[in-house]
Amino acid sequence: MYTETVQTVRHWTDTLFSFTATRNPGFRFISGQFTMIGLQVEGRPLLRAYSMCNANHEDQLEFFSIKVADGPLTSKLQKLAPGDQILVGSKPTGTLIQDNLLPGKTLYMLGTGTGLAPFVSIIKDPDTYERYEHVVLVHGCRAIPELGYGELVVNRLFEDEFFGEMVKDKLLYYPTVTREAFRNTGRITTLLETGKLEGDLQLPRLNRETDRVMLCGSPAMLSDLNKFLTESGFQEGNHSEPGHFVIEKAFVEK
Repeated sequence: MYTETVQTVRHWTDTLFSFTATRNPGFRFISGQFTMIGLQVEGRPLLRAYSMCNANHEDQLEFFSIKVADGPLTSKLQKLAPGDQILVGSKPTGTLIQDNLLPGKTLYMLGTGTGLAPFVSIIKDPDTYERYEHVVLVHGCRAIPELGYGELVVNRLFEDEFFGEMVKDKLLYYPTVTREAFRNTGRITTLLETGKLEGDLQLPRLNRETDRVMLCGSPAMLSDLNKFLTESGFQEGNHSEPGHFVIEKAFVEK
């Protein structure tokens, strides 16, 4: 377990915030993985699983979190300020890694809410763009302000002087909301079932021969998309056998 120092905190809405912290040079992870992070509470570590949002080559840790007023950990984490200390587990893990997928042409990363977090790390990793012709990031939220963190990350990537050209050629960002008028509306499951997602992105319909899918989000979304993909002939991958899609189940009970 590492003890790290909070460097920045930004509140996006009354239910979402992100923060950065120092990173021990010995902490290594694969883009898309998570670790346990938390606080000392009454002399004991209180820990929950959080995906790293930073790229694996960045020297700062970054996390994206919900705020739960009576949540044992998030009720305290949301009050973090620069200079505060957090605990970071030294054993990252998770299923949302490239080696759990068969080779393909297009990578779809489908996230709702803070399920965006592992995909932020993946879209910052040059290896992702070397593996795929198209990298599709779909972020579903209820309201437009909840998209703010993802929009900032993507815009910064497009503008990056070293990385921007590669990203512009391959990254397709598709934010969608369910409770407001916006340029894209609807649940991710519906957008896939109807083919609207692929149509809007000018891509062929989802196909297991060419397309690979990563899922992270609400239990309902994971259940619906698991069913949709399985019925479409996609097979789930894991550490022992790569497949056409992978699901991060670590956050379902949170």
